[in-house]
Amino acid sequence: MLRAQVCCSRELSFLMEAHDGLSAAIAKRAGFNGLWASGLSIASSLGYRDANEGSWNQLVDVVERIVDSSQLPVLVDGDGGFGNFNNARLLARKLRQRGAAGIALEDSCFPKTNSFVGDLHPLADIDEFSGRLRAVKDAVAGDFVLVARTEALIGGHGMDEAILRAHAYADAGADAILIHSRRSAADEILAFVRAWQNRLPVVIVPTKYYRTPVSAYRKARISTVIWANHSMRAAIAAMRQACGRIFAEETTASIEPNIATLDELFELFRYNELANAEARYLHSDDIRQ
Repeated sequence: MLRAQVCCSRELSFLMEAHDGLSAAIAKRAGFNGLWASGLSIASSLGYRDANEGSWNQLVDVVERIVDSSQLPVLVDGDGGFGNFNNARLLARKLRQRGAAGIALEDSCFPKTNSFVGDLHPLADIDEFSGRLRAVKDAVAGDFVLVARTEALIGGHGMDEAILRAHAYADAGADAILIHSRRSAADEILAFVRAWQNRLPVVIVPTKYYRTPVSAYRKARISTVIWANHSMRAAIAAMRQACGRIFAEETTASIEPNIATLDELFELFRYNELANAEARYLHSDDIRQ
């Protein structure tokens, strides 16, 4: 399913960010057919910075909950693989065991820093990172999708470097290329796509250039758009407002009309299924106990 969305579909596909089981269930309810397990959002939900402060096994545990609660294909933001080729292939194997459908690996040095923080974004050696990609492909061959993400434009290394790296990563076995930019317009992304000539499908993350109409991506034959952190950012704004009002007013009366009801929460996670299962599998004496 994810392979079709990221690699094979002639239609533009969209992946929605999820950072836990709740956000995954909400994204599915909204109609999304695939999810992006965001490194930034998962780190934030755990109280960490997006700088490899959390461990790979914490990431794997969260991804398992995202997969279980949504039953959707999940592409995981694997940062740089948490180390060398051995760490990267171990991470990929564990993610596949937990039900993930693919991983995106970026050519950053460990520990990484979020793409939009600061100006120090050293890139991994091309051959070394290509080895990480080959190791992952050998470890999880089959339908598990491998997206190679280059930070060449983020780091200010220019278009020629981005294209050079993308070709090397394609040769190493990547299924798609994720090209990232911190500009407020999509000009360098679209320039990359023209120079790349669709050798492999292209994945983009329009966090900064969000004003660009989606029609431009369709015209450019981009494969997949990732809405990478918007559920987390929406949650921060909503929780900050609710907490602030409750603290100031010492009551929840004014916010109740604007928050989800308990019934909506129970319906989202199918509490009725549990009640029906109890009626089927428990005797009345068991329930009373």
